[in-house]
Amino acid sequence: MSMKIRTLVVEDEPLAREGLLTYLNAIDFVEIAGVCEDALQANVVLATGAVDVMLLDIQMPKITGIEFLKSLKNPPLVILTTAYPNFALQGYELDVLDYLVKPFPLERLMKAMNKANEFIQLRNKPSSSSVSSFFFVKSDHRYEKINYDELLFVEGMENYVVMHTSSKKIITLMRMKEVEEVLPASAFIRIHKSYIVAVKAITSIEGSDLIVTGKPLPMSREKKSEILELLLKR
Repeated sequence: MSMKIRTLVVEDEPLAREGLLTYLNAIDFVEIAGVCEDALQANVVLATGAVDVMLLDIQMPKITGIEFLKSLKNPPLVILTTAYPNFALQGYELDVLDYLVKPFPLERLMKAMNKANEFIQLRNKPSSSSVSSFFFVKSDHRYEKINYDELLFVEGMENYVVMHTSSKKIITLMRMKEVEEVLPASAFIRIHKSYIVAVKAITSIEGSDLIVTGKPLPMSREKKSEILELLLKR
């Protein structure tokens, strides 16, 4: 039996809310985890129950969807829904899974939920075997095997990432948070919102940059002291 994706709907407009529920009920692997009219109600659901995916409207009273998302320490996968396409950049900066502009058809929502399903399955795979030395990512129409030992660094590019290995580059539709969960924390470190590096691949430290195979990668200002302390202690 396939796993159900627990989905929370946060939408203040009754008609839009009803339409979303009709669409979601037509997708066999979706389970409705809650239906909320605003961010305050959603906050209660997230605190009291497991949620895999949150369909989040942006323009809501009291607290906007963007403000609410920024307030969450460990949000679930988020699909933003809005009638205003100009919020797309903010959505990407907040590492959302997808961005749907109203009105959207069932096919577009299905595509977003399929993406969420793939991410969740990929995230859950490594935990089944602690001795695994590799993982798979979907690139184009196939799955590429990546050995942990060969991965040098990961570069975030809006809604996809580039896996830089010792022999090739692989582009995949993943969020940096998803990649961070797949990689062993003992061997990889996130140095910036756009970079995760293999500790063994760091050859030197120059100012605010880590040098990985001759390429300077910036450390974020907020994390620099923590990163340096961690690396120099090693």
